[in-house]
Amino acid sequence: MIIFRKQHRVLVQGITGKQGSFWAEKMIGAGTRVVAGVNPKRAGDIAVGIPVFGTAQRAMAETPFDVAVMFIPPALAKHAALDAIEAGAKLLVILTEHIPLHDVMMVHAVARLNGTRVLGPNTAGLVTPGEGFVGIMPGHNDRIFRPGAIGIISRSGSLGTLVSLNLTRAGLGQSAFIGIGGDPMVGTTTREALEALDRDPRTEAIVLVGEIGGVMEEDAALHAAGMSKPVVAFIAGRASPPGRKMGHAGAIVGASGGSYAGKREALERAGVTVVDTPAQIPDAVRQRLTRQMLRTATN
Repeated sequence: MIIFRKQHRVLVQGITGKQGSFWAEKMIGAGTRVVAGVNPKRAGDIAVGIPVFGTAQRAMAETPFDVAVMFIPPALAKHAALDAIEAGAKLLVILTEHIPLHDVMMVHAVARLNGTRVLGPNTAGLVTPGEGFVGIMPGHNDRIFRPGAIGIISRSGSLGTLVSLNLTRAGLGQSAFIGIGGDPMVGTTTREALEALDRDPRTEAIVLVGEIGGVMEEDAALHAAGMSKPVVAFIAGRASPPGRKMGHAGAIVGASGGSYAGKREALERAGVTVVDTPAQIPDAVRQRLTRQMLRTATN
């Protein structure tokens, strides 16, 4: 499970906090089925009209859920994540950043053993326009997100929002937004998100928003090379010098790779259209869709 659907039931861990309650209310307003919340100190309370439980496992026993989303500080993140995983969450959306690396490693290991898909850490979440969203993306704002056929994958929530806004203004709605997170160790990679959108029948074209650092874009290019759906990409960090951290924890270029040039070359070799600025994405998507239609008509 990577693409969010309206039938998915959502648990909000940290629902009574300022951010948890704010975004839970926005999610509900956008159509998301928020069925329960967690705060160990406020079990039995009601927050934004939703029952609060002491643990995710207790919530699962009384109000089953599919997705857990964490509004939890770094020091408590491992405990909350393991609680959701052991409760049986199919998807765990970890918004928290600055979680200790050894905690992240344990969460990923336990998730694999239990069959839980992890999104993040440091993700902005998921959006399916017209159905709902999970996380801190403005999925409730129809000036930014509208139903359509363009899937978006982004490490960055802010860049993902900008790209969605540009597409919507150009009359191109979105089938799904997947924020994979900006940390060095994320539970869902760019390639896995690309594979999910490639399989999705509602998605006709895909926009990939990457960053310098790591090899996720290069790995995604291996799958893109065999795709029939058009892919357009923007890579942030073009002017970043090697060895300097830029933005996200994962956005750092070393001597071994992760450079802008290397990512662009790998993607273009795979047939992906790589643009220089986010503003160029809508025109590039239109051009690729037009070429696809013409090719289909002549076959």
